[in-house]
Amino acid sequence: VTIEKCHQQTLLNQLREVTGTTDVQLLQQALQVSNGDLAEAVAFLTEKNAKVPQQDEATYYQTAQITNDRYISVGSQADTNVIDLTGDDKDDLQRAIALSLEESNRAFRETGITDEEQAISRWVLEASIAENKASLKRTHTEVWSDSPNPHDRKRQDNCPVGLKNVGNTCWFSAVIQSLFNLLEFQRLVLHYSPPARMQDLPRNQKEHRNLPFMQELRHLFSLLVGSKRKYVDPSSAVEILKDAFKSSESQQQDVSEFTHKLLDWLEDAFQIKAEEDREGEKPKNPMVDLFYGRFLAVGVLEGKKFENTEMFGQYPLQVNGFKDLHECLEAAMIEGEIESLHSAENSAKSGQEHWFTELPPVLTFELSRFEFNQTLGRPEKIHNKLEFPSMLYMDRYMDRNRDITRIKREEIRRLKEHLTVLQQRLERYLSYGSGPKRFPLADVLQYAMEFASSKPVCTSPVEDINTTAPPGGTTAQLPPPASTGEQPDTSVPAEGSGSGPQAQQQQRVSIHKPFTQSRVPPDLPMHPAPRHITEEELRVLEGCLHRWRSEVENDTRDLQASISRIHRTIELMYSDKSMMQVPYRLHAVLVHEGQANAGHYWAYIFDPHQQRWMKYNDISVTKSSWEELVRDSFGGYRNASAYCLMYIDDKKPFLIEGNLICICKVTHLLVSYELTGLIYPHGHALSVVLARFLFRQAFFFSLSFCYDDEAMMTPNMQGVIMAIGKSRSVYDKCGPEAAFFKALKVEYTRLLRLAQEDTPPERDYRLQHIIVYFIHNQAPKKIVERTLLTQFADRNLGFDERCKSIMKVARAKLELIMPDEVNMEEYEMWHQDYRKFRDATVFLLIGLELFLKKSYVEALMYLIYAYQYNKELLAKGPYRGHDEELIAHYRRECLLKLNEHAAVLFETGEEIEVNTGLSIMNELVVACIPLLLVDEMEEKDMVAVEDMRNRWCSYLGQEMEPNLQEKLTDFLPKLLDCSTEIKSFHDPPKLPSYSTLELCERYGQVVTSLTPSRTPADGR
Repeated sequence: VTIEKCHQQTLLNQLREVTGTTDVQLLQQALQVSNGDLAEAVAFLTEKNAKVPQQDEATYYQTAQITNDRYISVGSQADTNVIDLTGDDKDDLQRAIALSLEESNRAFRETGITDEEQAISRWVLEASIAENKASLKRTHTEVWSDSPNPHDRKRQDNCPVGLKNVGNTCWFSAVIQSLFNLLEFQRLVLHYSPPARMQDLPRNQKEHRNLPFMQELRHLFSLLVGSKRKYVDPSSAVEILKDAFKSSESQQQDVSEFTHKLLDWLEDAFQIKAEEDREGEKPKNPMVDLFYGRFLAVGVLEGKKFENTEMFGQYPLQVNGFKDLHECLEAAMIEGEIESLHSAENSAKSGQEHWFTELPPVLTFELSRFEFNQTLGRPEKIHNKLEFPSMLYMDRYMDRNRDITRIKREEIRRLKEHLTVLQQRLERYLSYGSGPKRFPLADVLQYAMEFASSKPVCTSPVEDINTTAPPGGTTAQLPPPASTGEQPDTSVPAEGSGSGPQAQQQQRVSIHKPFTQSRVPPDLPMHPAPRHITEEELRVLEGCLHRWRSEVENDTRDLQASISRIHRTIELMYSDKSMMQVPYRLHAVLVHEGQANAGHYWAYIFDPHQQRWMKYNDISVTKSSWEELVRDSFGGYRNASAYCLMYIDDKKPFLIEGNLICICKVTHLLVSYELTGLIYPHGHALSVVLARFLFRQAFFFSLSFCYDDEAMMTPNMQGVIMAIGKSRSVYDKCGPEAAFFKALKVEYTRLLRLAQEDTPPERDYRLQHIIVYFIHNQAPKKIVERTLLTQFADRNLGFDERCKSIMKVARAKLELIMPDEVNMEEYEMWHQDYRKFRDATVFLLIGLELFLKKSYVEALMYLIYAYQYNKELLAKGPYRGHDEELIAHYRRECLLKLNEHAAVLFETGEEIEVNTGLSIMNELVVACIPLLLVDEMEEKDMVAVEDMRNRWCSYLGQEMEPNLQEKLTDFLPKLLDCSTEIKSFHDPPKLPSYSTLELCERYGQVVTSLTPSRTPADGR
């Protein structure tokens, strides 16, 4: 009996899966009718038109998005009310086709579609389902299979490396990439050495799980650092996680849950190592120092005060009901309202406040965007918009600022109460009236004024109808309005009407029916206007309405101004310097797109070196922007919103600065400096002995610190190191601050001397030193000082104790510079101009190199953009760019060469050669001629244009083939067009990245190679 019941239950389940019917009684009836034959039971149910329930929102994400492996289901198994087409069972395919056609049979019968058309539809459906089945059968390995083209898998330059999605692991990629791009975290993981007893059997479950995972994470981070591929496979680390989460591969992990467990595992792994290294002492765990902080809970419970300190890692914040991150934090810092409960016997308070006593270097906020819907019995995602800043000041939440924050909070509360009153008053002005429809009071008064001043223009509707009747008497005239109680006489035919049936019909039309035809007033105004109003009444009324409207408008403006002032006051409440001493910069934003139980994760991470946001989306790592981050992260725009925010202490740049180095690079750097001796202009050189000492120190320091070897090779860094070397005696006698001022003075004096020299173009010190460029162009003193100070604050100076101490002094000086002391917009503008100067130099450099190689087609665009960039710079000052005549000369020469080459091709008469020549003229020469004509002061450019036109006009009148004559006739009008409008132009070529030394060397070589006859002018 038990076996029979199990068999019957199996049949019921299969029948439910095939048909989608959930009614158990109907399923049992189908089995009884079919005597247990599944096919006949399916036929019975489909004939009965059993309804298939609609997919709910969760099922949509699980099925409709299955062809895209990025979209994955969460928290619940796939709906069983669908037919599995991933297997090889042909019966499943046939059943699916039968079900689909069954639903449309009624439509076929109603619309009269033939059997032949139904057969065609069935064939199309079979082909479609078969194609979908093939795609559904792909495994995860096949979906994410490597491209057969090796170039597609190669890492370009030093672009960040992506992580392969190995089966619903976008959550893993988002969190790991955010942590990996914390250089301090990266260093801790890569430098982690397993405990010595790891070779023995693990003592407990934690060691058995955490230590292998730590090894796999180190391996994964190593690949992310040094891999030559665009993306790497994290399968080994993910496999260890599966058992911990106890979930199937199709389930997605919550970012907060995963991050919690990850940090717990890492904390345990480092704790094991710390206990081994510091036996007998209290171990110090770097994971705790990096991610955990402390807050003080202060409150009253049943009339009794209490205070206790608690540790926190990821700080949870509610999203619903708040508009920005500060509102979330303000609400989270107060658990329950502190209310006074008055009674006859006692007075008690309940509730507590949180005050941060110690913030971690990495501050992570969990944004709770999910809530459980009690009615539906399932979780739902909150899509409300929540704004968050790129720079977050935490001073108002610190325990040391408790008193001043309470005062400010009370002031804000008072201002908001006053704001509510003002907004209510303003609303009465803007929504005036007592009915359902309301209007601004000023508009109501304006409308009343317009009505009062309108002049009544009256007309009779009967006259209107009579005058609009068609001529010829074909329509019966309406009788004059009858007096009350009278009936119009219908026995007499209307005037102008004929006799017979037509006349009778016309007479019937003119009959007045008082109960079915509305009476029209005899005098109806063309537009609303007062019927009776005297001039005196109108003058008084207009005066009152005008005065009232002015008063209302003034009151409205005053209310709006007061509301704006209060908003501004609230915004600036915490903007004083004392409340901006704890800055946290946004490092990463983890985004979730989808619903509560399905979706996709990716991360936006800030790159401090490129000063831009990057989007990490599994294997794809692309450049992004703050605007894109806002669109995808704030919420309210679509189903995507931020789920986790990671801020870092802005006063601890070691968290994100630096880059892992290779020992061979440092060795090469050391040898290079020893060979060059740090040669400087004017014969100044840092001795080889000092160079060996400094850079050997840098070599050993680099083993435990990260720095950029390219930055160490720049002339700026060389100058700073030389200046610090010359201040050594001051450092020994007076300390780092005095040595800093000495080194700063030495370096500025050297740069000033370089700026005062008159050098040839091949030795342009502006390319080597931004300070020289600023001095040449008389940049403000504050801009020059801050730029030089930034060079002394470079992290790469941390290779010995003296340089590191001076670097710390420079950084302290930078932090002391107030926002009002240096105009940062002007500062950024000067630095942007210098970047443009370098770009113009690269355009000119490549253009000249190609010109000398006689690659005129490729050289033209570089020379065109070199001239355009340079001209924009020279508009701001004579020393902002290069010699304009030099660039104009080679731009002009390049166009003349191309024109001559195209003419020679045209003269051959060969079809291919002629088309090539005309293509060069149309796409390059003709397109660039307006650039030469736009400035009429350039006489040489005007002459060159005339020479090019004359070259082609000389063909007129010559004997040539008809097809050549036709092409010439079609081409000449374009060439002779005198318009200076640039109709279409090529995008600027992509510039390669050159180091300062490489740029100066190549630019000097190409300028030197120009013969005197080719160089129209010297210098800049």
